[in-house]
Amino acid sequence: MIDKENIQKVSNIISDYKSHSNKDLMFAMDFIQTDFNFTKDKIVELTNHLDKLEVSYKKLLDEYKKRTNT
Repeated sequence: MIDKENIQKVSNIISDYKSHSNKDLMFAMDFIQTDFNFTKDKIVELTNHLDKLEVSYKKLLDEYKKRTNT
């Protein structure tokens, strides 16, 4: 889990990256990579969910139209 302390630390490293150590740069890059992968996975999950919702809605809409002759 991402905590506020690490977010602030990474933000500080990014804002003044030229004056930070290689260790700090690696910390920030690892943090960003982890956050990127987490975000990407969530987007994929949500996209799949959205696709399933759309299919379900269209199926129900088609049945409703058949029943109501619209």
